[in-house]
Amino acid sequence: MDSEHFAVMLMVVFGSLILGALMAAGLIWHDKATFLFALGSTGCAWFAAFPVMFDRPRIYGILLVICVLLTAASIVSFVN
Repeated sequence: MDSEHFAVMLMVVFGSLILGALMAAGLIWHDKATFLFALGSTGCAWFAAFPVMFDRPRIYGILLVICVLLTAASIVSFVN
């Protein structure tokens, strides 16, 4: 699998499907923090595809950690 195919899959699967559900949950339950954390995480996941295409593993790792932390914050905010 080439890196461009992996980057597109990363944007579609992680950004759209998983975090889109968190953003929808934040909108439905009128939870602003959940929506904003999920929106930030989605943007970070989308931008993480570019370092994959340009072969920058350190930048990809940093963006992935930020994305995971924002996703965790969104889930914690939604549960609370």
